[in-house]
Amino acid sequence: MARLFEAVREGVFIGSVGREGTGGETLAANPCLRAMFGYDAATPDAAIAPFAPDRFADPAARGALFERLGVEGAVTGYLLRMRRLDGSSLWVEVTASAERDRSGGLIVEALLRDVSERKKLDDQSRDLYQQLLQAEKLAALGQTISGVAHELNNPLATILSWAERLADKELDQATRRGVDVILGEADRAARIVRNLLTFARKRQSTRTMIDLNQVVTDTLGLRADEHRLTNVEVVTALASGLPSVFADPHQIQQVLLNLVINAEQAMLSANGRGSLVVRTWHNGDDDSVALEVSDDGPGVPVEMRTKIFDPFFTTKEVGEGTGLGLTVAYAIMQEHGGRIRVDSRPGRGASFIVELPVSGSDAPARSLRPAAPSMEAVRGAAVLLVEDERALATALGDALTDAGLLVDHAADGEEALARVRQKTYDVIVCDLKMPRVDGMTFYRAIAAATPALARRIIFVTGDVAGTDAERFLDDSGCRWLAKPFRLGDLLRAVRETLA
Repeated sequence: MARLFEAVREGVFIGSVGREGTGGETLAANPCLRAMFGYDAATPDAAIAPFAPDRFADPAARGALFERLGVEGAVTGYLLRMRRLDGSSLWVEVTASAERDRSGGLIVEALLRDVSERKKLDDQSRDLYQQLLQAEKLAALGQTISGVAHELNNPLATILSWAERLADKELDQATRRGVDVILGEADRAARIVRNLLTFARKRQSTRTMIDLNQVVTDTLGLRADEHRLTNVEVVTALASGLPSVFADPHQIQQVLLNLVINAEQAMLSANGRGSLVVRTWHNGDDDSVALEVSDDGPGVPVEMRTKIFDPFFTTKEVGEGTGLGLTVAYAIMQEHGGRIRVDSRPGRGASFIVELPVSGSDAPARSLRPAAPSMEAVRGAAVLLVEDERALATALGDALTDAGLLVDHAADGEEALARVRQKTYDVIVCDLKMPRVDGMTFYRAIAAATPALARRIIFVTGDVAGTDAERFLDDSGCRWLAKPFRLGDLLRAVRETLA
């Protein structure tokens, strides 16, 4: 029996506890119990006190345990967070029975199992489940925002179109000022909608030559109101003459936004204010463009620098962060052939440096398009405008007519197919989302009947990010404009299509 007591792989405790959990005496404790709590193997039984008050991470948990033992006489698998002699914590599962002695105390026989690893795995599984649940919520949110964006972008496109047409007329100074305000505020609303789409939905990578300084300016503009309210000072040092880089502007903006928000949270939690420095420069040694985001927060501890890009790793409180922001940023930079690194000293802030290659094999060779003719050269071309929003169709139709084009209007794809059968058109400007026959169905019908005309369709749409429409536009190769757009962009697309 003694050999079994010594060999059992769970902690065994036999002892007494005074009334209301006070005092007590250890009668027997096996070697596993000693090792579990960090006692020396030679420590006498009487000196081992696994249920002493300082062994409990939560002092109230000790009273609750002994109260239950006193009332029910036993517990099974009772989970407690306890502390070893060195102060480190462990999770213990207690199975015990107890009976009252003559003084009103308890005689306790208990098995204690160290379940720290199991608890850690359980917590990780629960966190992963919460992440997956959050991803499902974001997906549902993305679908909702997509519909809302489409509904908002149509009236915004109408407002912009009419404001532009007014701006081209002879106006008095007060009216001109009002039209300029309308144009500026409509542009601002359009940017807000585009950013909602960018960050609520995943999108395929669509790369082009971008000005990194412009991405920085636009992104900081999104946070300007928040910086003003939270007393965060922003200093920019953007290098002039910065070479363009071949990248997806939406994804680079996502990287920058993640870095800026992380810096804000670190500074505000530590100091209640902050100073953010964003700078860019050209690194001639490896022909790359660099972007640095620096803060004056608490910095990143040395032991965390190798973990901060790991999925689900976060130093924030539960519910305040997903631990995916830097992971996504790292993945985007890897995909672009660039890199991201951190430079930090505890108490002296942190700097995240992003580097993107200026040139390389990642940028596809692009065939030269013929120069677009002037509007005078394409005057008299026949255009079919397919748009179900009557106000927008009127504004666009009038603008195209003013440019010297002959414009017919169809309210949806079904009406447009009927018009194409009756008349020859040089260019078709077509909305993607319409009742009855949508833009994709219309295109497939035209491509089957008149392939040459299908190559002269220009699509306009309120939302393509991450949808079937984005894949369709990539596959079709058609020009397209995101609503709301400027009239100049539409006229340029018409000229290029006619070329």
